[in-house]
Amino acid sequence: MQAPTALMRPRPMPGRLVPFAAGAAVFVVALPVFLVAGWSMKAWLLAAVLWAASEALGIALQRMRLGMANLGSSGVVAFGMMFRAIAVMVVLIAVAASHPHTALAAALLYAAAYTLELGVSLVSYFSGPEQ
Repeated sequence: MQAPTALMRPRPMPGRLVPFAAGAAVFVVALPVFLVAGWSMKAWLLAAVLWAASEALGIALQRMRLGMANLGSSGVVAFGMMFRAIAVMVVLIAVAASHPHTALAAALLYAAAYTLELGVSLVSYFSGPEQ
């Protein structure tokens, strides 16, 4: 039997404020870049709305109880987390059908914000105290 590594030890869930702020900072930094470069503000706004809606759904899902004692709400959370990603993709594909450059810029900006938020979440989780 192997001893659990530091990465496998359970930790409490970290707060969502710092990762959220990191994702929001991407949009704050990108706004003047879009303005100065003359890029479509529709793309920036589309990415910002998609990210904000995804975050709002994430906050709503976070309030639900998880675990074996709450299988119904656990299923709703699982479906909701998948729905977040699928809804963003569907909207971006629909926009890409008529405005491909707008959809590409929005997708790249959304991906940058999501990636930074995920990275900060992982760092805060794995650098947190063990249970």
